[in-house]
Amino acid sequence: MTKLQWIDEEIAALKAAGLYNQIRTIDSPMGAWVTIEGQRVLNFCANNYLGLASHPRLIRAATEGMDRYGVGPGAVRTIAGTFTLHQQLEANLAEFKRAEACITFQSGFTANLATIPALVGHEDVIFSDRLNHASIIDGCRLSRAKIVAYEHTDVADLARQLHEHTAYRRRLIVTDGVFSMDGDIAPLDQICELAEQHDCLLMVDDAHGEGVLGEGGRGIVDQFGLHGRVDVEVGTLSKAFGVIGGLVAGKQSIIEWLRQRGRPFLFSSAMTVPDVAACLESVKILAESTELVEKLWRNTDFFKRELAGLGFDIGHSATPIVPVMLGEAPLAQQFSRRLFDAGVFAMAIGFPTVPQGKARIRVLNSAAHSLDDLEKALVAFQSVGKTLKVI
Repeated sequence: MTKLQWIDEEIAALKAAGLYNQIRTIDSPMGAWVTIEGQRVLNFCANNYLGLASHPRLIRAATEGMDRYGVGPGAVRTIAGTFTLHQQLEANLAEFKRAEACITFQSGFTANLATIPALVGHEDVIFSDRLNHASIIDGCRLSRAKIVAYEHTDVADLARQLHEHTAYRRRLIVTDGVFSMDGDIAPLDQICELAEQHDCLLMVDDAHGEGVLGEGGRGIVDQFGLHGRVDVEVGTLSKAFGVIGGLVAGKQSIIEWLRQRGRPFLFSSAMTVPDVAACLESVKILAESTELVEKLWRNTDFFKRELAGLGFDIGHSATPIVPVMLGEAPLAQQFSRRLFDAGVFAMAIGFPTVPQGKARIRVLNSAAHSLDDLEKALVAFQSVGKTLKVI
């Protein structure tokens, strides 16, 4: 066996098991409809919840930002990479999130990689929901703290674990706000009470709640009315905000500490000018009106109700993320291909993103979809579902 033959064998095994990712290439702006391989298809794959990814105001803001500041920062934030735009974005986000302060990163993933190791180390313990995102898992591993996984959204199990693991310097509870594969929401109010009872730091990653939950899309902390009680709120600017980047909002002292010890902040170049300018415009749009968030939820409620009415198993989602549960990965991939042929882009999700036997089509609703778009998609789902004997 050659030194790389094992890779070829593993790739072949992925294909045989129906777990190989076929990556579609988009040749159009991101929106309710996209063009893939010359075919115009309805888009239910993107995290573009509010339809801002190709919004004219964001495009104009990015262009004007480049006209004034150029494109790339050419440095990390702590040396020569902090523009006025970066500071404006962080101030506006802090105000929008109703938090003491905010810091931005290159992505939501790097925000988690920066935050968790900066807060805890090898003398500490982390209590992490078993279904937390990969970026949280990686951040926990990098911290070298002991990791205690509690059962998914199980507050009673978290309480047991907190009682059993007390002999540590610091203790951190970390959870996703919205779980991206099932669309369910963490019981953050109950988790917060436990954190306060046990004097633990509390961190929530609200990547899929930004622009979706709370008043005007202010997120899960706002939805539960927990301002000032949740120590760290991580978010992303690459989903509902339509651009790219990560944010951490919370206590002033924690944000100041991350500027000193958040490794992606210290050692990776800053967000680019057009990205920051476009993010600033997204925040302005959300602060001005709740219209897009309200339309997102109208679309979500309609699509969920109709899918369930057709006989699909859509799990227990409480958000615009709708899992169409199919079971085995080959079936999910076949279902996705049939949908694409019918003009609907909705990708199959299988192991290791979700557990074995839990493969699904993950539908992501958007404010960009019209009622006619949703009805067209439902016709396709019904046709493919009947053909493959899913419904």
